[in-house]
Amino acid sequence: MNDSDVQLIVAPNPGPMTLEGTNTYLVGRDPVIVVDPGPEDPGHIEMVRAAAEERGGIGDVLLTHSHEDHIGGVPLLGVDPTVLDQGESAGPLTCLRTPGHTEDSRSFQMERTLFCGDLILGHGSTIVPPADQGGSMADYMASLHRVAGLDLETIRPGHGPEITDPAAKIAEYIEHRQLRERRLASALERGERSRMALLREVWDDVPEELLPAAASAMQAHLEKLEAEGRVPSELGE
Repeated sequence: MNDSDVQLIVAPNPGPMTLEGTNTYLVGRDPVIVVDPGPEDPGHIEMVRAAAEERGGIGDVLLTHSHEDHIGGVPLLGVDPTVLDQGESAGPLTCLRTPGHTEDSRSFQMERTLFCGDLILGHGSTIVPPADQGGSMADYMASLHRVAGLDLETIRPGHGPEITDPAAKIAEYIEHRQLRERRLASALERGERSRMALLREVWDDVPEELLPAAASAMQAHLEKLEAEGRVPSELGE
């Protein structure tokens, strides 16, 4: 089985975090595997169901993670998801645990193709929230390094276009996070203790309307640095 056996249907929920919308993938046929049914959108789910019927009906439903824009359509689809753990398979898809964006994040490998949910996006960067929102920067970086070791030809992300140079994109994502961490650690070592000043210095390329999301990402970075003993305890607002 190869990429020609994959059909993409994009749920129309565009936004800063969802890009053009949420990607639903139909893999194989007789029956088809649905990866991420998408949000609770009757029109989108009807398109998924109709396309699946043309390919022999729905067998398994796999979820990359538990955010509503990926799982909200499950009740409308009417098929219970199959939950795979590390190394388990459904048809041609093998599960890899890739936490960080959420604790339950999973990717699914089919030969040299990886369906990665929100681990990596088709363009731009993904959000890694702090622990109280289910995220972990340490886990996220470990997940990126894990998939960097795979022999991939294509990445099928949860949002945005397919990625045809996986090695370069994964390296870009790793460097992006490492650069943020280096700049944050440098500001802390210099003596900066204001969270807002740290945010505006290290995320100086982020538009004002996205600063709340950047603040969430900064907290995830701070938690990673704190676990490594690299954050002073007297941070202020």
